[in-house]
Amino acid sequence: DAKQRADAQGRGRLAAENVTREVSEQFRILVQRVVEYALFLLDPMGRVTTWNAGAARIKGYDADEIIGRHFSVVFTPEDLAAGEPAAALETARRTGRFEKEAWGVGKDGSRFLANVVLDAITDEDGRLIGFAKITRDITEQRRAQRELEDTREALVQAQKMEMVGQLTGGLAHDFNNMLAGIIGALNLMQRRVAAGRHHEVGKYVDGALTSAPRPASPTSRLLAFGRRQSLDIKPVDVAAAVSSMEILLARSIGENI
Repeated sequence: DAKQRADAQGRGRLAAENVTREVSEQFRILVQRVVEYALFLLDPMGRVTTWNAGAARIKGYDADEIIGRHFSVVFTPEDLAAGEPAAALETARRTGRFEKEAWGVGKDGSRFLANVVLDAITDEDGRLIGFAKITRDITEQRRAQRELEDTREALVQAQKMEMVGQLTGGLAHDFNNMLAGIIGALNLMQRRVAAGRHHEVGKYVDGALTSAPRPASPTSRLLAFGRRQSLDIKPVDVAAAVSSMEILLARSIGENI
């Protein structure tokens, strides 16, 4: 009976080992066939021990060219100088995972923007036996995002310039009203001088000087609105700012508001 139980346990262990080997082989084949991601393993020192088709596609190295080499070969010179490979291994060793978006460099020297995940692998006793590294090339994704942002910015700028065109037509009338005060003061000064009443000129000079800066405010705000560059950031009295923009607002939102 004891021998039969021992034989049965042995057969059970053998069957379990066979299943484990089959699953491991299926998983290995699956990983090898993945081409969208670079999936590979490192030993505890950071040397490459496996290399899938995705890694070969993204980084340009065939398996026989890279296995056995330190994974720092795919880091940029700047990151190498900054000690990034060692820092990544240390972070993964200490916390279990390292993740970052960074520039990678392929075999031909070309660069690509990558999302990198480095996971520590431990045995049942918690001892470090290596690392699993997953790299995804996000260069095209970031480029598409930048193009979308540029398109949005161009659209906003076009809308702003269209509004500027609408505003300028309405502001022409308002400028005439603002300039009327200056022109009127100058006419009165001319008449007083011709009449020899020079002592009355001063008040008309004051009136002209008071009216003169008024057109400058909407002009400067209109130019600021149309410009692409960022404005100076500073605290502002919102109520006063809105009141000072009354002319621009009235022209842009219409008379029914």
